[in-house]
Amino acid sequence: MIGFGLRLAVAGGREALTRLVIIAAAVAVGAGLLLATFAGINAVNAQLTRYAALYPPSTSGASGDPLWWSTREDYFHGEQILRVDVAATGAASPVPVGIPRTPAVGEYYASSALQRLLAANPGDQLADRYPVHNVGIVGDAALTSPDTLLLIAGSTPELLAEQPRARQLTSTGDNAPALPETVVDLIMSVIVAGLLFPVLIFIGTATRLNAARREQRFAAMRLVGATPRQISVVAAIETASAALAGTALGFVLFFVFRDSLASIPFTGDRFFSSDISLGGWDVLLVAVGVPAGAALAAAVSLRRVRVSPLGITRRTTPRPPRWYRLVPLLLGLAELTFFLIGPRPETSDGQMAVFVPGLLLVMTGLLLAGPLLTMVSARVMARRSTRPAMLIAARRLADNPKAGFRAISGIMLALFITTVATGVITTIVANRGPAPTGSTDSATLSTYMPDGKPVPATTLAELRSTPGVEAATELRENPVKYAGPVVACSDIPAAYGRCAGGVTVAEVSTDLVPYGATADPARVWPASTVPLDGLATLPAESIVVLTDGSAAAIERARTALEKGYSGYAVAPHVPGDFESDFADTLRGWQQLADVVIVASLAIAGCSLAVSVIGGLTERKRPFSLLRLSGAPVQVLRRVVAFETAAPMVTAAVIAMGMGFLAAQLFLQAQMGYTLVAPGAAFYGIVIAGLAACLGIIASTLPLLERITGPETARSE
Repeated sequence: MIGFGLRLAVAGGREALTRLVIIAAAVAVGAGLLLATFAGINAVNAQLTRYAALYPPSTSGASGDPLWWSTREDYFHGEQILRVDVAATGAASPVPVGIPRTPAVGEYYASSALQRLLAANPGDQLADRYPVHNVGIVGDAALTSPDTLLLIAGSTPELLAEQPRARQLTSTGDNAPALPETVVDLIMSVIVAGLLFPVLIFIGTATRLNAARREQRFAAMRLVGATPRQISVVAAIETASAALAGTALGFVLFFVFRDSLASIPFTGDRFFSSDISLGGWDVLLVAVGVPAGAALAAAVSLRRVRVSPLGITRRTTPRPPRWYRLVPLLLGLAELTFFLIGPRPETSDGQMAVFVPGLLLVMTGLLLAGPLLTMVSARVMARRSTRPAMLIAARRLADNPKAGFRAISGIMLALFITTVATGVITTIVANRGPAPTGSTDSATLSTYMPDGKPVPATTLAELRSTPGVEAATELRENPVKYAGPVVACSDIPAAYGRCAGGVTVAEVSTDLVPYGATADPARVWPASTVPLDGLATLPAESIVVLTDGSAAAIERARTALEKGYSGYAVAPHVPGDFESDFADTLRGWQQLADVVIVASLAIAGCSLAVSVIGGLTERKRPFSLLRLSGAPVQVLRRVVAFETAAPMVTAAVIAMGMGFLAAQLFLQAQMGYTLVAPGAAFYGIVIAGLAACLGIIASTLPLLERITGPETARSE
């Protein structure tokens, strides 16, 4: 039977060979996208793990010579620089990943991107913050991205023991904390679902190409004595052979475009080519699963042949879908709704255990309910139709809604997933931001001191003598709980307000500017109960540096602070630094959502193209008979357009509605947020994607005239 199946696959004439080529090409694209999805997920996980390794937990309780480790952030023109200070305590101390040896005091290693930044800027603005001797480059194994700005500097155990975030390690790089956290888990799960499901639908659609014609051929074989098992074997071999060739080509496509995929910063940062990798299970799943899935799809599509070959030859009308198809969709929504009133899981794993099954159940419910919704919308369209083309399309959809929905199922699922992803991300951004691209034009630089340790007098003197620095004000902790810091009125720069007459010590806001406000020379600060002679006894809280606002002055002041005082709890920063850092994270999340939108709609468009072409070739005879009966080609083209566009628009509206509802249920139950509607860009992308799908439909219409000539009706 295997040999017979292979001969039948390639010896069926031009039509059979064309079908096999199309199936192989479609499966190649689907398999390549599937591999890219797995590799992209692996890359994101690798990137997150390396980032977590820069903030390792302490392992000082273990045996051996520990390595002192302290990670802190630095900024330069709104870009974040990660600085790691290390100190070995013995010959057995571990060496940080990415460098050949632990740097000694006065030495440092820097990433390639940071080396270029150091070389391109004056020393008093950047390089003078760091040790004197640059002894090498930090390797890729320690970097989250080719663009990461990382410095590993040598220190002493005594100095690092005083750092606020210092810890002792007995191993490096392999004990990172669990990743990713709740939000990243959520986004990654949405990406997986958003890309995998449309790809699988695409592959399934491709393997069903020309299914009706194959059903007739296999039904004829049944009528002359072939058993159901023989039919299944022949069909599986025929489809699996094309799928196997397509899968092999998919691996070729993946490796050809691997480097291009690594250069896409869909998390906000580029990837190393080595990050875009496949695990053994990934390779096995695609290499075996895709051909096996294609064979299974072929076997399922021939179920009616095995049951009754006469039903195929007589062209019986399929049974209409039943209302029970709505049950999984309702159960999925009910599962998400339950946690609005029930107990909310506190852990990341618990929240994902709640959300992911509910999301998958809703997606499954949409796929099952799709034919029913297509039938209902078709009947409504038939009652309201005023044109022959619309009436014919509506009747055909109502007659076989499963086939009509199959063409647009990928689009429905893609829109649902992208709506959930965009709704969740947009709401998180709105509630935790919004954070614009970092503005570094603020004239105020500030930093915070841990344990109340003040900045040394020599550092203050150097800071105040730095070109561009106009004032440096040290704020003290207020002994009154939950009150703002205190400062001598004489130390408040005129640009930031003044005290009332007779007041010597004022209670001010952090950074000398109230939250959400701007510097105001007319502001009058309230008096503090702290006496002037008692101010020096209070712990230091922060230092605020007023500059002339130039980028050079800000970076010189930052360098002067960091050279003389390394024990800050929060890096010297202007407000734009934190905004830039947070905005980069949010933009990374939004880029992930954009990747899901564009990729899933593109995949769904491919599924649509294959489905429409397959539908046209399967209905050559009915369309030919309509032409012979006098129907113009333009009417037939409108029939095809209505038959695909009408359920697509309906599915789009339902999918987006369900997506927003699922996002709202998750956000309200798990985070206490209310859904914030996406901006116009989201709807623009969706409309552009649907317009592209309509363009795909239009591109197939010229084929209709060529395949519906009188000779087709005679040959059939």
